[in-house]
Amino acid sequence: MVKLGAAFEQWLDAHEEELIAFRRHLHAHPEPSGKEHGTTDFIMERLEVAGLAPRILASGTGLVCDIGDGPGPLVALRADIDALEMVDEKEVHYRSQVPGVAHACGHDVHTAIVLGVGIYLSHLADLGGRVRLLFQPAEERVPGGALDVMADEGLAGVDAIFGVHCDPKLERGRIGVRSGAITSAADMAEVLLTGPGGHTARPERTVDMLRLAARLIEQLPDEVEHELGGAGPIKLVFGSIHSGEAANVIPTHAVLRGSVRTPSTEAWGALPAAFEQAVENLVAGTGAEVEITYVHGVPPVINDEGMTALVREAAIEELSPEAVTEAEQSWGGDDFAWYLREVPGTFIRLGTHDEAWGSERLDLHVGHFDVDEQAIAVGIRVLIASIHARFDS
Repeated sequence: MVKLGAAFEQWLDAHEEELIAFRRHLHAHPEPSGKEHGTTDFIMERLEVAGLAPRILASGTGLVCDIGDGPGPLVALRADIDALEMVDEKEVHYRSQVPGVAHACGHDVHTAIVLGVGIYLSHLADLGGRVRLLFQPAEERVPGGALDVMADEGLAGVDAIFGVHCDPKLERGRIGVRSGAITSAADMAEVLLTGPGGHTARPERTVDMLRLAARLIEQLPDEVEHELGGAGPIKLVFGSIHSGEAANVIPTHAVLRGSVRTPSTEAWGALPAAFEQAVENLVAGTGAEVEITYVHGVPPVINDEGMTALVREAAIEELSPEAVTEAEQSWGGDDFAWYLREVPGTFIRLGTHDEAWGSERLDLHVGHFDVDEQAIAVGIRVLIASIHARFDS
């Protein structure tokens, strides 16, 4: 492998500030899943300035853009472009100008990186292969906008796919790679309990609704794991419970909503049946009626061993051995998983922690999330090096 040369360094010097400004524009003008019209137009305009010919997805937002027409491999790069429906709490000039919407997961950074790769590659006379940029909408919406990209032939002919995701636990300048499961499946479940209700002075004469709900919250995770029979670990956490209004009335209904996560593809496939059986086991004999709604979300992201090794070696050569670390397996989910069920590829963790912030490590999906914007250049560097490594392999 050969490090990127002087021409790349000159290009980066000339474009880094522009790409940071691009990221800040997206950060200030976030759009939630499925509504990324302004974001799509903004990306499209810059790609067209670079002489490229992007096309908008049939879903109405998001873009696909091919670069090169040679006979070599076709490598896809994915950037998710949607924002979260939450408040941006930062005191910076590029904070969100859209009430209740914020780029608190780094999708604006991912987009700036893939855009930068596209602008750089558009100036090369001979790539040695082909590159497809996937600016994907609706990553935050279950089951994910990746399915819209795939339905619109976004993976047609693709030999390998790479993606990056901000990791605020890692310092800027470092990346994390991992073969196998790097994220978890993320499903949603709702349990509706119904009983006759009654007086809190006489719970033995009815279904003690909140006691039953508490039993499910406390015991259901272990019961589901038991039903799975060792297929894999799970993390079942309820985030919402609604039942009753009065302190002296046993309510007739309780609704519990939560997420179910696992890094195991085997467990993910078995979870709906295991969840239903586990609920029935715990409710049996209480007199309550149960209605279960279980929604499969995204599967685990399973990184290909060969593509992960390729990126690891390319990043070591381009950055340094010390800059590349083993990524932690995350309990979070990402719809990049759908792509990796179709083509080999790998999902890369990009360090975004600014050393000036000291020991405090930000987290994703919080109102004060931000990044060290020099990470954009690191992401561009790693993706371009990985593309060249794939073309040479």
